[in-house]
Parts: sequence; C-alpha cells; structure tokens
Amino acid sequence: MSLLQGIGPIRARQLLSKLPDLDSLFSYTLKELEKTTGVSKKLLQNMRREIAMGKAANEIAFIEKNNISTYFLTDKDYPRRLKQCEDAPLILYGKGNMDLNPVKTVAIVGTRKATPYGVSVCEELIKSFVGQDILVVSGMAYGIDICVHQLCVKHKIPTIGVLGHGLDRLYPQSHLKTAQRMLDTGGLLTEFLPGTLPDRVNFPMRNRIVAGMCDTTIVVESKNKGGSLITAELANDYSRDVFAVPGNIGQQFSEGCNQLISQSKAHLFLSPEHFLKWMDWTQKKGAKAPQRQLFLDLNPDEQKMMDLLQNEGEQHMDALAQKSNKAISQTSVLLFQMEMNGLVKALPGNKYAVLN
Repeated sequence: MSLLQGIGPIRARQLLSKLPDLDSLFSYTLKELEKTTGVSKKLLQNMRREIAMGKAANEIAFIEKNNISTYFLTDKDYPRRLKQCEDAPLILYGKGNMDLNPVKTVAIVGTRKATPYGVSVCEELIKSFVGQDILVVSGMAYGIDICVHQLCVKHKIPTIGVLGHGLDRLYPQSHLKTAQRMLDTGGLLTEFLPGTLPDRVNFPMRNRIVAGMCDTTIVVESKNKGGSLITAELANDYSRDVFAVPGNIGQQFSEGCNQLISQSKAHLFLSPEHFLKWMDWTQKKGAKAPQRQLFLDLNPDEQKMMDLLQNEGEQHMDALAQKSNKAISQTSVLLFQMEMNGLVKALPGNKYAVLN
C-alpha cells in the first residue's frame, strides 16, 4: 500500500476506513473500488497496483534476508502514539530489539554542533533516567542526537534512532558502532525503503516520527532555525509536551530554545528532577514496574478519569486532560495504563470510552 502512486498516509487511512480489509484494495476491480470508496476512477488507475505489488515482492525478499521488522499502521505493535497523528507513516521498518509502545517515552533533540554545556545537560538528564523505565528517541544525527544515544548505551537505557534513509545504510557512517550497540535494547527505525538515500527532504519527515511517537520532546540546544525547532513545532501540533533548555542570551545555540520558551511553545527545563516530577515519572531507582492486572482497585486519578467517561461518554484526550487538570503527557500515560488494565478503550480520533 505504501508503494501505490498518489496515496499518502491521509488518503490511505480514508481508503482503509471504507474497505472491509486491506486485501480488497488489490483484489477489487476499479469499478468496485470506486463504488466502495468514492475515490475517482482516474486516481484509482494512477495508483498502479500491479507495479506496487511487483516492487513489494522485491522489498519483502530484502527485509527477510536482513532480519528487518515491519510495522503497518493497523498492527498492534505499531507505535500507538504515532498512530494518533493523521500524517503517521503507513509502514515503519525497524532493526533491533524494540518496544515501540512503552509506558514512558521522550524525544531528546538538538543542534548538530553541541557545546560542552549541551553535552553536560544531556549527561545529567540521561543519568536521571536510570531505573525509570523510559525509552529515549532521537535522530542519530551529529551533536546532541548522537550524544544522547551514546549516553543511553552507556547507562543501559533503551534508545531508538529514527533515520532519514533506508536501513541498508547508516548516515553518518561514523555513528555505525553506536548504532550496533543500540540494537540490544532499542534499535533503528525508519519509514523509508531500503535504497533511499539520506536526502535533505527526508529529515523533516523523519522529525514527525520522532515527535509523534513520544509523550514529550526536550530541545537541548538549537539555533533560531533548524530541525530541532521543526520537531518541537510538530510535537506542539500533536498536543505533546515540549521542554527547552534555556541558555545565555547571545549564544547562537541557545537562541532557538530561548525563543521556544519566550513564545510559550515549550516549558522551561530547569533540571532533570523538575522534568521527571512535572511528567509524573518519578519512580524509585531499581524498583520494578508493577505488573499489569486485569482488575484493580482504582487510584484517585483513575477514578476521576472513569467518572468523567461514565458521566459524559466518550471524550477526546485533550478534553480529558483539561477536565482532570493534568498535562497531555500525564493523561496519555494514565489512559494507556487504564487501557492495559481493561478499564477503557481507545477510539479513532484520539478519543477514549469506558470498556463495557
């Protein structure tokens, strides 16, 4: 489906919502497709289904040979947070040992020319994640990105690098050793087919995955323009929390962060402890996460959420966050836990309802 001409993520979702299953997109005649989906015959003809099937056969052979995992939009292991974004990729390709749906996940991004200040902030932040069961996502780029990945490997924290090219290569090549070490408790993820080069246009697309699959994004250092600010803007568009590390005025690599804070597009990052407390992610280091159970006595936060859903019916996550006086990230984590415990169910459009 991802190889069809003229069918992007948004139109693909529209097609999927009107068809009984994915196979019918390829088995129906054009006339049947037009009648079922309402899409014009001309657009359907331009999809070139036969060509897509031929290309897919070649891609499957490469994927199987190189032990690459695939995550289609409707798969259970597709990143649930990313699925909430209407422009989410149809399919992701991964390599490593990854859990794409952890309870807590954070993107840490920044300039390609990290300063000692930025590196020290990253070091203190990553060290604070030890024992907290947090997945860290970044973009494998020079500077802050690779610093974050290397620190995660050092402290045995799961980390995923999202790439702007296919999994048949790594850019930059100098980060190969770090990438290989990441595969044990994390790995590499991309929406691009093998053979895709690291072209400039791919990296803003990569950034939406970084922002979309995480509860929150932290910008450590950035100029007043750049990929990190694009990621922050996307995170805001997805109703995710954004933090920015402040810096001295006049320092070019702090301009972007200070700008985000001054425009109320990011929370002020004061310290790792402040961040963890704000996100409600504090957990005694070394403590094991409680096992999920099907039936639990509700805690006050769960009870409040259940009352809202029972009294008012299905609700958008943004509305639930506002009515419960909680951050979007806190609400997302709470709803995920309640979903796993069989209390609520996720509905299309980022809405939730009580599970009957």
